[in-house]
Amino acid sequence: MTDTAPPLALYVHWPFCVSKCPYCDFNSHVRESVDQAAWRTAMLADLAHEADLLPGRRVSSIFFGGGTPSLMPPETVAAVIAEAERRWGFTDGVEITLEANPSSVEAARFADLAAAGVNRVSLGLQALDDAALRFLGRAHGVDEGLAALATAQSVFDRVSFDLIYARPDQALAEWEAELARAIGFGTEHLSLYQLTIEPGTRFATLFEKGELAAYDPDAAADLFEATRAMTAAAGLPAYEISNHARPGAESRHNLTYWRYLDYAGIGPGAHGRRGGAATIRRRKPENWMSAVERNAHGIEREDVLTPAERGVEALLMGLRLNEGVDLARIAALAGGAAPIDDSAAALLERQGLMRRDGERLCVTDAGMPVLEAILREVVRT
Repeated sequence: MTDTAPPLALYVHWPFCVSKCPYCDFNSHVRESVDQAAWRTAMLADLAHEADLLPGRRVSSIFFGGGTPSLMPPETVAAVIAEAERRWGFTDGVEITLEANPSSVEAARFADLAAAGVNRVSLGLQALDDAALRFLGRAHGVDEGLAALATAQSVFDRVSFDLIYARPDQALAEWEAELARAIGFGTEHLSLYQLTIEPGTRFATLFEKGELAAYDPDAAADLFEATRAMTAAAGLPAYEISNHARPGAESRHNLTYWRYLDYAGIGPGAHGRRGGAATIRRRKPENWMSAVERNAHGIEREDVLTPAERGVEALLMGLRLNEGVDLARIAALAGGAAPIDDSAAALLERQGLMRRDGERLCVTDAGMPVLEAILREVVRT
């Protein structure tokens, strides 16, 4: 193992939930029971496969996502962390994040999860209003969620939580009051997402039936602008389109994705990027388990990306960040010129939606609300 090799991130997908939220399009599944010992064995086998293919690296972050990883037995979490450290070793200050539901049952496990090695938790509060939580299909209420937040802040070194805004009929003043309350809890990081209607979800079905209305785009833009202003004023500036943090408290794991660095992904449906190859595991838990038993890994596809594909992916990810992208690095990944439409980028610069400083290209605050449209115009695919 060498300290000169670039560090590696590890994503661990736990696919199980108590119930499926109506807005969720993640790879999550409800099962009456889970054979925990079999799952722990399979997770470790999937990890070993990646470790064999990525020797000489150190892990800088681990992220347990889902699904609901706070349903994982702490001994399984501990086993994955220990095996990752044994196979790769950790960088100094390794960040180990676990996503958690803010229920009293799961909060009771927080101390054991911290003892297992988790040092950062991301809580799915989603709203600070009981009616909104019921609309979002959440099993917890506000009081239970805030009690879990208090427990998390007493147990973990670092705490983040999520909120969903631009909910139906949500007024700007209502969101500003909710966000002000959220900021007052003093966490170092907030993930603030506009509600989107994703294909294949319960909300998509309701939308198609005319029983759920999409939020007005102009009103959503007002909420987005207010969100950025309030978090910046509170010392939690946006560093990515939906993520806000005190300087130095950004999610190091997610920055690996957005900066287009290597990461291994294990567990059902997990994606990875390593050495110019894209990996994806089988999505359905039972199919993934069968694949691990048969092949000692759960990979469904492993595709070597062309330089052009890597350049495009790096642009699409990097322009989500306030820091933007280094076009010289993008060009090196792409094996030539960066896949940018220079005339479109120049026009957007004149309109104040993008900014270029030497080799660095960024989307401005004014451009972030229309990021998807900017990407369609600028990135040559």
